[in-house]
Amino acid sequence: MLVTLVGIPAATRVARAASAKDPQFVVIDEVAGQLIALIAVPPRLAEVPRAVWVALAALAAYTALSYLSILWATDTGVAWEGANRTLLYLAVFALFALWRQHGTSAALLLCLWTLALIVLAAFTALHLDAASAAALRTLIPGGRLDYPTGYPNANAAQWMMAFWPAVLLARSARLPWALRGVLAGGAVLLAEVALLSQSRGSLYATPVMVVLVFALLPGRTRTFALLVPVVCGIGAAAPAVLRADDLHDGAVARAAVHSATLAMFLAAAVVALVVSLLAVAETRMGLSRTSPGRIRTGVRLAALVTLVAIVVGGLAFGKPVSRIERGWDTFKGGYATDSTSGNRLIGGLGSNRYDFYRVALDEFLHHPLAGIGADNFEQQYLLHGRSNETPHYPHSIELRTLAETGLIGALLALVGLAAALLAAARALRAPDPLARTVCAAAVAGFAYWVVHGSFDWFWEFAGLGAPAFALLGIGCSLAPGRTVSSREPALQGGAPRRPRRPLAIAFGGLLALVCAASLLAPWLSKLEIENAAHIWTSRPQAAYSRLKSAAALDPLADEAFLVAGSIALRYDEPARAEHQFSLALERDPDDAYATLEQGAIASAKGDRAEALRLLTRAVKLDPREPVTRQALETVRSGRRVSIEELNDAILLKAQQIE
Repeated sequence: MLVTLVGIPAATRVARAASAKDPQFVVIDEVAGQLIALIAVPPRLAEVPRAVWVALAALAAYTALSYLSILWATDTGVAWEGANRTLLYLAVFALFALWRQHGTSAALLLCLWTLALIVLAAFTALHLDAASAAALRTLIPGGRLDYPTGYPNANAAQWMMAFWPAVLLARSARLPWALRGVLAGGAVLLAEVALLSQSRGSLYATPVMVVLVFALLPGRTRTFALLVPVVCGIGAAAPAVLRADDLHDGAVARAAVHSATLAMFLAAAVVALVVSLLAVAETRMGLSRTSPGRIRTGVRLAALVTLVAIVVGGLAFGKPVSRIERGWDTFKGGYATDSTSGNRLIGGLGSNRYDFYRVALDEFLHHPLAGIGADNFEQQYLLHGRSNETPHYPHSIELRTLAETGLIGALLALVGLAAALLAAARALRAPDPLARTVCAAAVAGFAYWVVHGSFDWFWEFAGLGAPAFALLGIGCSLAPGRTVSSREPALQGGAPRRPRRPLAIAFGGLLALVCAASLLAPWLSKLEIENAAHIWTSRPQAAYSRLKSAAALDPLADEAFLVAGSIALRYDEPARAEHQFSLALERDPDDAYATLEQGAIASAKGDRAEALRLLTRAVKLDPREPVTRQALETVRSGRRVSIEELNDAILLKAQQIE
């Protein structure tokens, strides 16, 4: 509805909020869950390791900096949204890191999450198999699966974040043999469904993860032994899966998807059976205890042979230096002119990310200390970018941190991450073998999010970021706790220490109220805007009333005014529209859409000088937008801009983007 109502700017903002899983709503849900947990099972805070407290303090400081960045951000509304998303990650991390866990409870929690993702992957595959040819074109647009997240790269990351916990849990002899088989087969299914999205980021992040897992995590022998059947299963089904991207012929497409579904489920079932049998043999015959030296030697020899084969194959496949140079050239060159030739996964690194990163680095160099403000990349790219894309985010966690929060934010984030990983590293040396396995699996899931998110916009996907910080929190919760001194509970004279407890409760309650107000107001505002978008055609006055309430609930965002102005133009109320767009520009002076509409209204009224001023500024704010340039040329030629034709052109482009 908003696409047909407003056009490009507001439509893309609503799409962005939806793709990020409505961060305000998720935050409210997480904070509510945390408060319930606080009341039901109070954490033993005295036992929390100091490294975890340091991580929480640094992440809390980074969250505070994100909120402070509203003061110098150009678009204060999106800065508030970005800060709320950061609060979500802090709340989720605290929720899981502060509650001390044992190996068994943590294994149950992580297994439930991993199995839930496996079930969701199975449902996705079956849903594709049952879809009609027309539905397949919607589910797999351009040959890339974007269901259920709406973004193919996030889709692949969702499955691969669960792939590594599934693999690393399946190798543990402490888990039941049947569960190990299900996890191993599920890992195959997760990888195959991820492959349907044809994400080059996932393709290149996976070998990096393999190196990190074998270089940093213990249990390399068992990991390699488990990966052998899993990789064989993935390789056996991959050709059929990759053939499911041709949707030109409906009957052929359905047959290809059906073959891919059968192949991935068959491969997953075979791997599950093989791993289950090996787990039974290990348990009943005591293979790991009878000849551990021989097993390790054999596995290491197999790993060496595999490594040699990979190196020889890479050298035989082509000149490594030439391929690296070609990859760099395609990365800098943007999208290929013929994007339909060849397979996307091996067709080079062509995209506009090089230009995104160039602008992000330039913004960091111009604002090195505190950055440009949370989530305020879009306007800067409109001004300085060279591609036809209009990215809202830099597509890199690291560059986002540097460009939007500067060196101060980068330092705080780095300290928080380092402290959390230090706590997890201590958990990897815990005496409980199951705790070590669970910690390794959880940290691997978080690491995949970081690696893949280094060249994609996953920080802004709350549906990915929240589970990632939950996984990191699980790793921290398994770290050895501090030993509480017998002197700590009491004060002078042997009396219990109580005076500070009411003060702490009052401070915590006040902080919770402030956070709730920050989170609830923008969320309720978005609900009002959505309601107005559904009723404006039949009850325009009621829609205006809801939009007025939305603007009051979120005093920083201009979206409610943009929608109200667009409704007024549809009802041929230029005076009301002009007023609404002027209110929008008061909140965001650099809003190109509001400036464009103001210029068009001035032209329609015959005020050529004001129209030239506004349209010239609109072109300056978004210099590569053809609709804006055409409007300016119309005024320069002495003609008046047709508001109806202008909005039809905006609508057409918005529909093409959608």
